[in-house]
Amino acid sequence: MSSFGKHRFRNRLVAIGAMTMAMSMMLAGCGGSKEPTTNAQGQPIITIAVAKHPLTKKISKMKWPKQLEKECGCEIHWQEASSDWDQKKQAMLAAGDVPDLILKGINLADIATYSTLFEDLSQDLDKMPNVKKMFNTDPTAKQVVSMPDGKIYILPAVKKGIWPKAVSHMYINKQWLDTLGLKVPTTWDELEEVLKAFKTKDPNGNGQADEIPFDFQSPGTGGFGDYQPTLLLGSLGIVTSVGGGQGFYADKGKVKSFLTDDRYKELIQYLNRLWGEGLIAKDAFTHDYSKSQSTARGQGDKAKIGFTWGWTASDRFGDKLAGQYVAMPQLKAKADQNPDELVYDTQGDRLDYSEFALVVSAKSKNKETAIKVANAFYGQDMSLQMLWGDLGTDVQKTGPDSYKVLPPADSTKDPSTWKWTETLADDSPYWIRPNLKIELPADLEEVKGQEQPLEPALANVDPKLDVIPGALKYSSEDQTTMQNNNTTLMNTAMTKFAQWVTKGGVDQDWDNYVQTLKKANLDQNIKLVQKAYDQYYSKN
Repeated sequence: MSSFGKHRFRNRLVAIGAMTMAMSMMLAGCGGSKEPTTNAQGQPIITIAVAKHPLTKKISKMKWPKQLEKECGCEIHWQEASSDWDQKKQAMLAAGDVPDLILKGINLADIATYSTLFEDLSQDLDKMPNVKKMFNTDPTAKQVVSMPDGKIYILPAVKKGIWPKAVSHMYINKQWLDTLGLKVPTTWDELEEVLKAFKTKDPNGNGQADEIPFDFQSPGTGGFGDYQPTLLLGSLGIVTSVGGGQGFYADKGKVKSFLTDDRYKELIQYLNRLWGEGLIAKDAFTHDYSKSQSTARGQGDKAKIGFTWGWTASDRFGDKLAGQYVAMPQLKAKADQNPDELVYDTQGDRLDYSEFALVVSAKSKNKETAIKVANAFYGQDMSLQMLWGDLGTDVQKTGPDSYKVLPPADSTKDPSTWKWTETLADDSPYWIRPNLKIELPADLEEVKGQEQPLEPALANVDPKLDVIPGALKYSSEDQTTMQNNNTTLMNTAMTKFAQWVTKGGVDQDWDNYVQTLKKANLDQNIKLVQKAYDQYYSKN
């Protein structure tokens, strides 16, 4: 499964209150003085906190951490968190006590507010030959994490040229269509008619009304993400990124928000009609990832889902059912629509570069070793293991600069699920060097073919003028302003989206809703994103 529907919206501020002290005590020793700094053998102890995907096994079950300890001559203590990471992170940041290193969990928004807690690694590059070589080889890798003043608090993950343009691909059950004598829909209205047939005509042939015509990943409280119905905004000419995020998009270089756009309202009206006809999963706004994934994988050879989004067919539906589905092009909102008006969600620099892979504590008691460990993550072999799993089990080294990503050792798992089970995967620190010859896993080969139907819509997207980069930088003041504004903006927008889709009322509420967002300083946030967008491209 792609990382990008699982980790994008971490800018949410969590109410801390009394929890802060408790969490701080639990995490004591991150950088504090109560924990020993060396082991019985006199080796430095390095504490690393990591925000793991819920599927990922315990780090003690992986081989590469022992290799890391051996290479750096240290003992590593791991603090592993998954769904509760945001709470733990906010407690750590508020207490000002962070571990020696943090993997995956700190982003540029955190740096804007808490930069003093983290080491400025631009001063340490001579001690980090792997990182220095990465920046020299790929200057964009350095640019995406460099602050306006040149300081570098976060190291990236870099896999340029390997991933596709999009993460969320659109799928429909072709076997159901064939059973019912239907064609792949090309418009919103045609999709609606197909979904009605899926609901009423028992296309999976088990004699039960258990088909779910349309399902999607539940939108979060902090904004939209991958595999969510805002992807259909591309039918109306709006280029989303990561499914829409907090509503910002670029239109010929001008930053706008679709949250108050009439085209967003049009999408909501359409979704509400589908909901009223019982065509959308009843738990689409409440199920977690695991439940949604389980439902999509059906029972045996009987599929449950008709239409949805996913990374690949095998990832979404499992190997047994994947063959029933075909990937789809972007739908037209109306039959007479010009195909040149169709666009699709585009990730921009986010797929080549993740800008929140690793940070080092400014207060580390073993800073030299911490920097050494940080550099070691970017070693050639280590990078392959961070992304795909242990050498020998998950990755085979076939030559000095060649590798083969092996099929899952568990034949019941698809390659993308297996990757997330075996290692820290996409947003862990790594640099996949451009000169390497890599026999890629089956899911990346699969996704290339399944992205082809989207190519016409993707070709209508200008990668600079129509896409907001993922690595925008904000000053501490601007970041605080946006976060304060977002408390009302996101609470209002995400609550209303779910309410309007499931209960209706968008027509009556729309004008008051737009005024509420304007009063909550939506226009101010748009200006701040525009400022960061302009600054980003002034240096590119």
